[in-house]
Amino acid sequence: MKLLNLDGSRRDDAIADLGKRPSALRDAHRRALTGMMFMCTGIVLLVFGVIQIFNHNLMLSVFEFCAAAALIVSALRIEKTQRLMLWTYAYLISIFSFLIYIIVMPDASTTAFVWVFIMPVFSYLLLGRMAGFLVAAPFMAVGGIAFFVQLEAINSARVVIDFLNPFFCAVMMLLFVQVYETRRADAENRLVMLAETDALTGLDNRRRFQSTLDRTLSEARRSQASFALVIMDIDHFKRVNDSLGHDAGDRVLQRIAVCLSERLRTTDSVGRLGGEEFGLLLRDVNRASALELVNDLRQRIAGLAMTYDQQVLHITASFGIAYWPADADRASELFQAADRRLYDGKHAGRNTVFDRDDTAQADVAIYSDTPPPA
Repeated sequence: MKLLNLDGSRRDDAIADLGKRPSALRDAHRRALTGMMFMCTGIVLLVFGVIQIFNHNLMLSVFEFCAAAALIVSALRIEKTQRLMLWTYAYLISIFSFLIYIIVMPDASTTAFVWVFIMPVFSYLLLGRMAGFLVAAPFMAVGGIAFFVQLEAINSARVVIDFLNPFFCAVMMLLFVQVYETRRADAENRLVMLAETDALTGLDNRRRFQSTLDRTLSEARRSQASFALVIMDIDHFKRVNDSLGHDAGDRVLQRIAVCLSERLRTTDSVGRLGGEEFGLLLRDVNRASALELVNDLRQRIAGLAMTYDQQVLHITASFGIAYWPADADRASELFQAADRRLYDGKHAGRNTVFDRDDTAQADVAIYSDTPPPA
């Protein structure tokens, strides 16, 4: 039997790499920001539409009024759309194209080029670092070329200065936004890690696990793909804390977290719900495959011999399983069913897997070769 030293010589790092999550704003914040930008842009276009009437440019005025109306309506519906990124790209590409047009149009204002400076700000805020750069940079380059073409022949230092002033300003703006967004994204990922990760085990915490369950439930309703919710509890865990101290208990939890993470598939999810209780989401499984996987986890945990302070710890765990949609349709009801079956297994002797409320029909795993400590 494999012995794992929990005194620190072979501590496994189970902390998930949350820093690889997308650097754009989280969905709720992105929606609020996008809606605000739609509304502000619509109001600005309304103002310029009125001005274009007095400028005797009725065609451009009508276009700006129509665009303003579309943006204001979109701002009011942004919270409900399922195609937020499509709306965002359409908005940025359309508004940037329009800004290029007002730079190159006949009798364009000499100050129209200043709108190029907002391109990286809009793109980075709505799309994040990489996508924001890829959208903003080409339009800024086209705007710079258009401005250069409109200048007089470069035959004096004044003309060179007229070009270099906005050019370097645009380059510095792009670099500043790039650095700022990089640091903001890193800071956000660190905050997300703290808010959604269990500090001891590196697994998702209860809040994050609940969010994953809600998302899985929504996806399952659309695709009609079944999944299983599993709640696991370490047997006699209090005895470890009472006899060896909380440091031993913490290291047991860390090792169990690694054991669960190593066995689960990439499509599955695992989180620590609190204390010695863990939650698992098994996607696209039927009853037979779920039982096989969970019982394998039970055997793996029972087969671990962990040492602490020269004492060998024999750890077992009990599992309760609930299936969607067979057992319940709502997340809270799935939790209740899985939790009820977990404690039925506890009462039946621990080191068990229960997936039925009727114990006579439940699949109950046998005790492992090494029983829990007395």
